[in-house]
Amino acid sequence: MTQPIVVIGGGPAGLEAARAIGDLGVPCVLVEARDRLGGNPDSASYSTITLDRRTAREALDTMIGAVTDHPYITVHLETEVVGRSGHAGTFQVSLQKTNHRNGSVGTAVDAAAIVIATGFDHFDPGRETQMYGYYEFDDVITLVDAERMFSEHRFVKPSTGEPPKRVCFIQCVGSRDRRIGNEYCSKVCCGVASKQAIEIKQLLPDAKVWIFYIDMRMYGHWEEKIYWPAQEQYKVQYVRGIVTEILRKGDSLLIRGEDTTLGRPMEIPMDVVVLSVGMVPSTGTRHIARALEIPQDKYGFIDTPNVPLDPVSTGVEGIYVAGAAAGPKDLEDSVGMANMAAMRAVALARRQSLVAAE
Repeated sequence: MTQPIVVIGGGPAGLEAARAIGDLGVPCVLVEARDRLGGNPDSASYSTITLDRRTAREALDTMIGAVTDHPYITVHLETEVVGRSGHAGTFQVSLQKTNHRNGSVGTAVDAAAIVIATGFDHFDPGRETQMYGYYEFDDVITLVDAERMFSEHRFVKPSTGEPPKRVCFIQCVGSRDRRIGNEYCSKVCCGVASKQAIEIKQLLPDAKVWIFYIDMRMYGHWEEKIYWPAQEQYKVQYVRGIVTEILRKGDSLLIRGEDTTLGRPMEIPMDVVVLSVGMVPSTGTRHIARALEIPQDKYGFIDTPNVPLDPVSTGVEGIYVAGAAAGPKDLEDSVGMANMAAMRAVALARRQSLVAAE
C-alpha cells in the first residue's frame, strides 16, 4: 500500500495537487488552516479569474468538488501542520487543530512526501509608508477591495456610495521597490488592474479610468486579451508616471506626481484611487517553513534551489512546493506547478512502496 501524501494549503494550487494525487490512485491528506477550502480567491472574494474572466466562485466550486468527492482524498479543515520528523518516504507529519474548541489535540500522519501550497498574502500598503493614504482616505482602496465590489456587481466611491466619475490605478505598490526590500515583480498586478479597469468601464461606461505605471508587464495572451482591449475598446488611459503624493481636495483626491514620458509634473483630481498591491509570503508560508525546517529565499518565500528546470523541489528531499508559496505566480503557473509537484510526490511514494515490498 502506497503511503499517503500530505498537501498543505487548500487554495487553487493545493486543490489541484490533491486532485492530481488522488487521480493517480495515491491516498492524499489535504490540510487547510481555515474552516473552508478556496484560499485567497475565496477569502478575498475574488470576482473573476484573470485571464478568461470566468467567475471565481464557479472555478473554485469545480476545484473543491473534485477534492471533497474524491475517494482517495481526506480533508482536514481548521488544522495546521506544526512539525515533521523522518525523511523522504517515511515522514511523520504532526497536525493540530486551529479552532481549539476541543483543546489542542494533536495527531500525526505518516506520509511518503509533502506538497506545500500555502499561497501568498496581499501587500499591506500601509506597511512601510503612508504616501498613498490607504488608512487615511476611504476612497483609496486596493485591488482586493475593488474585487470584492465587483463580486457584488458594483463599483462605488466608498465614502459616499455613489458611482465615481474618475478612477485611477497605481501600479507596483509593494513590488519592484528596493526601499522596502521587495525588488521582485509580482507578475499579476498589471493584468489584474487592466481587467478591473475593463470591469469599471462595463459597469460605468461614462467613467474615466487611468492606470499609472512604471512598465506594463503582460505575460503570454494577457497582452492581446486584456491590455489592448482595455485601451482600444474601453478607452482606459495608460500613463507612464510616478505618483508621489495623494491629498484630499474637497470631495476628491488630488494625485500628484510626474508624467515620466513627457517629463513634466502632474496633478489630477480623482474620485477613487486603486492601489495595485503585490504579493508577499503568506503567514502560512512563513509558519510552514519553520515547522518543516524548509529553507526560504531572502524574501520569505519557499526556496526552490533547482529552478528553472525543477521549480517544485525544495531544500529538503521529498518536500515539494506549488504556487505562490514559492514566489509570485499567476493561476496558470500555480496549477501547472501543482501537477508537477503531485507527479514528483507520487513517483517518490511509489518508489518507496516498491522498496518496502522487496
